[in-house]
Amino acid sequence: MLLSNFQLPCGIQLNNRIAKAALTERLSKKDHLPNQRHIRLYNHWAKNGAGLLISGNILVDKIHLEAAGNIVITKETPKESFRIWTKSVTNHGHHFWAQLNHAGRQTNIFNTLRPLAPSSVKLKKMGFFGLPKQMTDGQVQSTIDAFVHAVAFCQDVGFTGVQIHAAHGYLLSQFLSPRTNKRNDQWGGSIENRARILFEIVKQSRKVVGPSFPISVKINSADFQRGGFEEEDALFVIKRLEALDIDLLEVSGGTYEDLTFFTQKNLKASTIKREAYFLEFAKEVRKESRIPLMVTGGFRTKSLCEQVLKDGALDIIGFGRPFLLDESFPNGFVSGSLDKIEEVNIQAMSKQILDMAAGGFYDYQIARLADGLPLDLHFNSNLAAFRLIANELIKGVAYKM
Repeated sequence: MLLSNFQLPCGIQLNNRIAKAALTERLSKKDHLPNQRHIRLYNHWAKNGAGLLISGNILVDKIHLEAAGNIVITKETPKESFRIWTKSVTNHGHHFWAQLNHAGRQTNIFNTLRPLAPSSVKLKKMGFFGLPKQMTDGQVQSTIDAFVHAVAFCQDVGFTGVQIHAAHGYLLSQFLSPRTNKRNDQWGGSIENRARILFEIVKQSRKVVGPSFPISVKINSADFQRGGFEEEDALFVIKRLEALDIDLLEVSGGTYEDLTFFTQKNLKASTIKREAYFLEFAKEVRKESRIPLMVTGGFRTKSLCEQVLKDGALDIIGFGRPFLLDESFPNGFVSGSLDKIEEVNIQAMSKQILDMAAGGFYDYQIARLADGLPLDLHFNSNLAAFRLIANELIKGVAYKM
């Protein structure tokens, strides 16, 4: 099953059921464009057998970055470097989709002290995030336009699809959550209103790119926070997205305040043991919708992947960290020589910096692959945390000069 083809509603076909989920690259320079390091990194992954590669965060706003070194697409962005990048990847015969995002209040203070967000609700995490300004109606409309422009841009430069990032506590996820969306206008209140910005982006993007270009959405099953986005809300949004003819739904969970999707914190032991963190929610989605479904998070054995595909619980298996734990992944799964990916035990001097240690560790692995070097799975976790903070501070300041 893992090696079988899969046809999306728009008509395009994926060569297999393996997807490289989005991994933030942090490789761009001051110009926010793809470069030779992106090409080297994605060529490495494209040679290893995944039917679908999804880029890391590509931002639609130069101020609201997810991290220093992000790629950005605006109306002023030149296209040539993107065309070189996409052609180099798709020449291997697999699909290459762009993940589009806006960080909202999860933009750190090295980029802006007053980020835009649905409401003025501050992200409290080690003092790295400023008090947001509530977006005006005009700014919401401009953000919709920015996403739609980026979708059309991606189609033009050779990406074979796009993914709209509405998970992990970024801007669209902030609109969806009543914890971060306190508005009482057409963009807040009911789940219908809170999801309006996402629905408008999808609806208008489809009009621009036509029926045969894949549009995907990444959404949280839940925020894992009291008063946040819950499964009932998620199911409502998913049913509406199906009516808007999206081609693939990726299910994940968590925000910067609760990185369940990254550190396994707050997950039940039984969930970790059975590997796939969001599989139970995927089964609930199946009861309500026949939208093609991708789950990312926790899959580590080929046997489990085969089982959930055979059972029809989902259609595409998303992998992130395994691509940074084994240089040949997923070739071992494809060839049958490997059944299980072994995790690295990442520890830190305190629980407060554990997620930064994990982020820095995997960011270091990405940088090594981008430079044509082998993985270094013995890299010190505390140094990794420092590396991540230094990346934001040094690049964040230097790129604004």
